[in-house]
Amino acid sequence: MKLEDVDLLDLDRFWRREHDEMFSLLREEAPVFWHEEPDGPGFWNLAKHDDLVQTNRDPILFSSEVGGISRFDFDPETNAGGMDTRGIMMLTTDPPKHTRYRRLVNKGFTPRMISKLEEALRYRATDIVNQVIERGECDFVVDLASELPLQAIAEIMGVPQEDRYKLFDWSNRMIGIDDPEYANEDSAVASMELYAFANNLAKERANEPKDDIVTLLVNATIGEDRLTEIEFDAFMLLLTVAGNETTRNATSGGMLALLQHPEEMAKLREDIDGRLDTAIDEVLRWSTPVMHFRRTATEDTEIRGQKIAKGDKLLMWHVSANRDEEVFDDPFKFDVERSPNEHISFGGGGAHFCLGANLARAELRIIIREMLSRMDDIQLAGEPDFLRSNFIQGIKHLPITFTPDERKAPAEAVLAGASA
Repeated sequence: MKLEDVDLLDLDRFWRREHDEMFSLLREEAPVFWHEEPDGPGFWNLAKHDDLVQTNRDPILFSSEVGGISRFDFDPETNAGGMDTRGIMMLTTDPPKHTRYRRLVNKGFTPRMISKLEEALRYRATDIVNQVIERGECDFVVDLASELPLQAIAEIMGVPQEDRYKLFDWSNRMIGIDDPEYANEDSAVASMELYAFANNLAKERANEPKDDIVTLLVNATIGEDRLTEIEFDAFMLLLTVAGNETTRNATSGGMLALLQHPEEMAKLREDIDGRLDTAIDEVLRWSTPVMHFRRTATEDTEIRGQKIAKGDKLLMWHVSANRDEEVFDDPFKFDVERSPNEHISFGGGGAHFCLGANLARAELRIIIREMLSRMDDIQLAGEPDFLRSNFIQGIKHLPITFTPDERKAPAEAVLAGASA
């Protein structure tokens, strides 16, 4: 492959898993790479770990708000480029606005809140495996990987568990717009349906407070400052999509890696207490659910000798940084004992480090432990069906088989324990 062969806009090359070869070439020959685009002025691509970390930690020079976090430029006259969340959603704000926003929503993600949620999620993980354990086969993504994040979101929001399927549908329609399975779906309509759902939820909690994150956010104040209605709606959209898509795809990508590296699966089973935490970090590095985010230069600058002009957009490729040979020994080896593991799947530090990182780790620990302790001989039963995207590294379907077993406990008793 040569540099002229690199095409980061060809979604089929990502779907065919050819992107690793393109990024290996970029890291070696053009770590700061200019890419033309048919629908815009072109963009820079950052392929190296250190460059992503430095860019992430300088939100004043490299803005999330000026151009948003998507490659597509929003056109206010035509509404082209998707919904304009710049300056509204936490992901698309810069300090000091981002700092103020984060201080308000942090209250829902304290260690105490996550610890409180973990107990309920352990019960739910038991029930999730119970639903498939007698069958001996399932679609890992739909039946297992997607369920705990969805149930966690419902638990966090304080909504009936049956509503989680609405969240699943809205999330898929917003993220999978370039995939044939979702090609006819309207992402803008999905966003508005989710906004309306969040708005109704906020009104309910204002009149009838509950012990959930929605009540916390509706009433969260610092002095006289509080979230506006549109900020609340935008955060609910972010929580639904980020809290669902990322952990679901990390779980699916992690299980695929374990199945494709049975020696690593065996290592983890041998000492799950001693190796689970390092395995979770390796799952996050290996799967890299969000492949890139955009930043926009607010002043003329330079990266590795390349002159970046004010207004230029840059795509930070986390999926490349997590394979950087200068940072990771043997980066294309899946290693459940990898340490240190400076992956940047939660961002490279700084203001935009993932707010839900602790929740995501907790969910991954809980569901992986539950599955490995009860499903002794998981095997692939077909090819994985990858999402056609250069933004989300997702798996839509992953058929597996295993020896059927008995339910661990009646589902009703399990969930009653969680409620208690």
